[in-house]
Amino acid sequence: MMSNAGFQKRNKKLIKLMSNDKKIQNISREWFDNVFNYEYSYHFSWLGRPIIQFPQDMIAIQELIWKIKPDLIIETGIAHGGSLIFSASILEIIGKGEVIGIDIDIRKHNKESIEKHSMFKRIKMIEGSSVSKNIINQVYKLAKNKKKILIFLDSKHTEKHVLKELESYSKLVKKGSYIVVFDTIIEDTSSKKAIENRPWGIGNNPKTAVWKFLKKNNRFKIDKFIEKKILLTSCPDGYLKCIK
Repeated sequence: MMSNAGFQKRNKKLIKLMSNDKKIQNISREWFDNVFNYEYSYHFSWLGRPIIQFPQDMIAIQELIWKIKPDLIIETGIAHGGSLIFSASILEIIGKGEVIGIDIDIRKHNKESIEKHSMFKRIKMIEGSSVSKNIINQVYKLAKNKKKILIFLDSKHTEKHVLKELESYSKLVKKGSYIVVFDTIIEDTSSKKAIENRPWGIGNNPKTAVWKFLKKNNRFKIDKFIEKKILLTSCPDGYLKCIK
């Protein structure tokens, strides 16, 4: 039987070959553009709560949480709370860690459902803008003395907002951990459904925020291997690894 090291080496080789396969890349992009029309990412839940994520990204996130074993996960954007429950459940298996969820508008019915969930014991919710000075100060206070912090940004998708989030929270992330910026796919999609009646669009979105952030911050680099591995992701250029 192949050793674990041999298994991983073989996988890396195949992932590299797959990522260079233009046919697969084109099919993946075409698939992504078409499923937007049916709100594909809205169709899934985690432990009973809608998560509004692509399953492929959920697997990648699970791998990051398990690998890093963070003391704290900070998430901007709560919606129905599925992502908070997801993160908290992995931390529960690990046996440590807390999740902070931030949203400018936490709907009453969602808040009540999250608070009733068995994973709520690892969750704290904060209502307010993730880029307001007051909220940022609250988060830094809660993050004090936390050694390993992982951050997921999935709130307002304008470049200005996401760039401010990156600038505000990146200092909390240490070498080896990540910031994951969701919905960078907006820059790449040809689906009108993804951007219609939205304050963001081509040239003004999370990916353009990432690009601007990286021009001024050399502590992070894009982890291309993750998106090459999962092929279908809402976060191209959005898996940011802290390297120093």
